[in-house]
Order: sequence, then structure tokens, then C-alpha cells
Amino acid sequence: MWRHFPTGIRVWLGIEINAVSHVERLISTLGGFLGILLILVASRAVLGDQQAALLVVASMGASAVLLFAVPHGAMSQPWALIGGHTVSAFIGVACSMLVPNLYIAAALAVGLAIGAMHYLRCIHPPGGATALTAVLGGPAVHALGFQFLVAPVLLNGAIILLTAMGVNYFFSWRRYPAALARNKQPEVETDKKHLAEGSLSHSDLEYAMRQINSVLDISEQDLARVYQLAAQHSKLARLEPLQVRLRGFYSNGEFGDDWSVREVVDESPHIDPEKDKLIYKTVAGMDRHRSGVSTRAEFARWARYEVFRDENSWQRRP
Repeated sequence: MWRHFPTGIRVWLGIEINAVSHVERLISTLGGFLGILLILVASRAVLGDQQAALLVVASMGASAVLLFAVPHGAMSQPWALIGGHTVSAFIGVACSMLVPNLYIAAALAVGLAIGAMHYLRCIHPPGGATALTAVLGGPAVHALGFQFLVAPVLLNGAIILLTAMGVNYFFSWRRYPAALARNKQPEVETDKKHLAEGSLSHSDLEYAMRQINSVLDISEQDLARVYQLAAQHSKLARLEPLQVRLRGFYSNGEFGDDWSVREVVDESPHIDPEKDKLIYKTVAGMDRHRSGVSTRAEFARWARYEVFRDENSWQRRP
């Protein structure tokens, strides 16, 4: 459905084309249910009906989304989960005790929690809710003091961590933590010294991530694996020069402003690759209405696949 959205609107809204199976979605749903159910049962047993237990369950609900829907995300890993909640709880309790103004204390707790998670490399978005709960949770939470870190925060964190490990263990492609899934996938090379047949090194990935200068919710190992799979697919998907035919339409397979479609309008076949040339016209996307000349081999390197025009859009030819 989302693929039919105009690209500009989809990019602006941040709608990612991330195709996952229905099985994957159902596993995430089941995991979230089990994780929160076990937290509620354990919190009631340890803390009774205290408000503190129920409020922290709310931030654990956000953690459940990460651990079960995005189990291999950098923000879903054990250190992010436990460290993020614990440091945020500590800061929240401290602000509640030391800052008299409730509004200032709440805002300060969240801001400091974000900064601390950044420096400790344990960014976990639900930690912000935990810091806020420590300040705004009311008398039941304030009465716990720093005990709030142990129960319910660490208790809940440990329960949902073990639940995520247990539920995801039965599905090899999503075992949690992410290191367990990588250890079970020797067929995909993610060695730090050699990626995608030597065309990209681990230092290249590190450099790129530093240049982006923003937190990406993906591990370096998974990023390397994504690159290699994409490189392998790209290599297999390329057209052969002899597949490029007169009056055919071809797309470069890019997204957004870089996407385009060219039509081969004339050709001059020749046994010599350097003289086997064709004339093309760009009919859609970038450089529309422009024409050009290239060798058949150069055109094949540009083109990803042949396309045809239906009533509403360009479609990939089977």
C-alpha cells in the first residue's frame, strides 16, 4: 500500500518501505503480550497494587515495542534496555528530591536522562518515560526513593529481557540479543576487515556513520550485513548488454529525485563493444525529456530492469 504513496510525501512523513512477513508481525504481537503480562504479574507480587508498579509498566510497554518489533535494533539491545532505564530512573529520583519545582524537575529529568544515555551509549527511548515517572509518579513513587531503581525498574527490565530472549529464541532469524542471531548466520560474511568482496571496509562504515553524526538504530554488524546482501542482489539483478532492446523502457531503480526511466529510441549494433551504441530519451523522472548516447554496455550498467507503463504508473516488467 505505502509503495503507491507519492515519494515526496512518503519521505517527508518518514514512512519506510520495510517489508516484513505476517509471521514476523504476529511474533512481535505475541511477544509484547507475554512480556507485559509477566511484568504485571511480577510487579503485583512484589509491590502489591502500588502506583509505582503500574506507572513503570507504561514505560516498559514502549520497551516491549522495541524488543519484540525491532529485536535487532541498537536501541533494543540489553545494555540499552537495562542501562537506559536504570540511569534514567536514578536521574529522575534525584531530580524529584533536589528540585522543588515540579515542572522544572520533570523537564530536567528527561533532558539529563537523554544526555546520560548518549554518553553511556545506552539510548533507549522508554528511559525518558521512566525518568518522567520518577518525578510525576506521585506519593507512591516518591516514597520508594532510590529503591525505585530496583523494584520496579530493574525487576521489570529483567523480566522483559528474559521474555524477549525466550520468545525470540525459537525463531533463528530474530534471536535476541542480536549477537545470538549473528552467531547463527555463518553464511553471511560480516567480518570487519572484508565486506562485499572487498569493495567496502569496516572503516568505511565507521567513517560514514560519523559523517551522519546522528544516532542510527542499527548495529554496525547488521549495517554491514545489509550492505553485503544489497550488493549481492545488485550484482545478480543487473541487465546484460544484450538484454537492452530497441523501443524498450528501462529504469535505474533509484528512489526519490534520482529515479528515472529511459526509452531506447535508436541503435547502431556492432560487434565491437565500443562501437555498439544506442540513443535513448529520458521519459520520466530525473532529466526528463533529455536525450543521450551511450554504448550498450554503459546503458546496461545504468539500468536495473525493464519497465512498462500501465494506467497509473511505471511497473517492473516480469
